[in-house]
Amino acid sequence: MAWFRALGGAMYVTSLGEDGAELRSLEPWRAEEFLAHMERGREFIGQYIALPDVVKDVESSRSYLQSYADKAAADTGRIYGIWTDGTLVGGVLFRTMDVALGIAEAGCWLEPAAVGKGLVTRAARVIIDWAVEERGIHRVEWQVAAANEASIAVARRLGMTKEGVLRESYPYRGKRHDMEIWSVLAPEWRSGKQAS
Repeated sequence: MAWFRALGGAMYVTSLGEDGAELRSLEPWRAEEFLAHMERGREFIGQYIALPDVVKDVESSRSYLQSYADKAAADTGRIYGIWTDGTLVGGVLFRTMDVALGIAEAGCWLEPAAVGKGLVTRAARVIIDWAVEERGIHRVEWQVAAANEASIAVARRLGMTKEGVLRESYPYRGKRHDMEIWSVLAPEWRSGKQAS
């Protein structure tokens, strides 16, 4: 699998397969495009994550993307968009990344039109491979609402192991949700790549 090539924190376009899907850095200058994407998927994306509640207008969109540009500069997180046919349809990220400890937390989102095409799995493979092989991350975590079956399916496809459930640990939109913790360790990641 080809890793993306970082240049001053920015990323060249990385192909996600023969269908033309691409992975790119999601940078502050894309705030309007990011907001339009959120508008298309606001209710769907917001079922389990607060991203659409945070990105409400161009200013909040730019601020959110700037927070990840700052994390990238500090080497504590990253955010990437998934494009199909030139349209931003979702993304993957490292919500947190501690290179010294060798731990990162990955996550994802998609708008409804992009569901069922394997985009998140392919994109997550690219960023996890980069984190393990280029940044020396030993443990990649995936925290997911227990009711979010699609995201749990991605964790399984990525070869992650379910470690446990944090019962009613996530208060969201007036309800407390159970959160599942999944992870993959660097040796498991490498052996999974060799097996496929």
